[in-house]
Amino acid sequence: MTPGAGGIFRTIRGRAALACAIAAAGLAAVAASHAATASGGILKVRIGGDTAQTRIVIDLDHATTGKLVADGAADGRAVLLLGDVSAAEGQQGVAQGLVKRWAVDQSGGAARLQMDLARDSKIKRRFLLPPADGVDHYRYVVDVAPVAPGDPRGAVKLARAAAAAPIALRTNFLPAKAPMLSMKRTVVIDAGHGGHDPGAHGAELFEKDINLAAALALKARLERTGRYRVVLTREADVYIPLADRVRIAQRSGADLFISLHSDSGPTPDLHGASVYTLSDKAAMRATKFVSREDWFMKASLTGDRGVRDILFDLTQRATKNRSAAFAEALVGHIDGRAALLRRSHRDAGFEVLLAPEVPAVLLEMGFVSNPADEAMLRDPTRRGRLMNAVGDSIDDYFAETTRLAAR
Repeated sequence: MTPGAGGIFRTIRGRAALACAIAAAGLAAVAASHAATASGGILKVRIGGDTAQTRIVIDLDHATTGKLVADGAADGRAVLLLGDVSAAEGQQGVAQGLVKRWAVDQSGGAARLQMDLARDSKIKRRFLLPPADGVDHYRYVVDVAPVAPGDPRGAVKLARAAAAAPIALRTNFLPAKAPMLSMKRTVVIDAGHGGHDPGAHGAELFEKDINLAAALALKARLERTGRYRVVLTREADVYIPLADRVRIAQRSGADLFISLHSDSGPTPDLHGASVYTLSDKAAMRATKFVSREDWFMKASLTGDRGVRDILFDLTQRATKNRSAAFAEALVGHIDGRAALLRRSHRDAGFEVLLAPEVPAVLLEMGFVSNPADEAMLRDPTRRGRLMNAVGDSIDDYFAETTRLAAR
């Protein structure tokens, strides 16, 4: 063997292994896509039980992993994401046991189960059952139970009864005219800067104050429709670290994240709004916001790091595409209602855009260093018009994603 030949052969073997990993990931993606197209991912949703324990069973045509966003103990609202599962048509139902209402809808590349739970109850456990004992499909099981049982002896009896006989599940759970749980989209609005970080300085105001006023106006605009659950990263003049703002979006199960800012330039003639999405150069920094519990990092059963990296890249690229689609809608709605920079859609590595599973944009509403822009941003009426345009773009974005998902 000539000098350096061992290194060459190791390089060839490494490239071959990577090619196999890419091929395996591609085959897995094709198989998952075919399954979602053929059956929609979710075959059926069943619910049964009583106020001692309530069980929801989601019948699936392929395996999945779940990510618990909220267990319901805090405010009665439980949210669970099932990775790589399609729920484009949506399903919803009414009260059974500890579950007052429930709905399953699409959230990015995952199916989202939302439940309104009875007081002092939460998701106690959840697990995936593979095909077995005459059942030819997968089942994701979610058990809801009281946070603190009242009578210990009664709890023991209930536990024994549950172990002796499985919970009977209903298959006809949709009354013809029952009130349904609204499948609201979650929008996280981030008012940039705050507290000891004032942001840019205008002639009259600090950027942090303009950003917060705009965030509150946008929140009011969205909530008036009744179609959204709106979460603010801050509601007062406080400082929130950038990483915490991203985590707020992730913990909220956000369908969209929008960070509001006011720009500043070296000369007062610069003016106009602009929209930023994540740049390709900054994309790998998003791995800092991936935990071991995230569903898309568990999707590879082989544990091969190369495959995991590919799956992460696929997830992030899908998110970036959705971010870009919203950015274009946003620019289109702002145009004509406020001035725009000549290159109005830009990319950057802002940390608040790094959540790999949450479509996100950063809106620079105008330049506080420009007298005309600052006057517009200071005026509640004109600022409100701008936020109405942002709200219209959010309406159109979700209407379009719903239409595409239903194809």
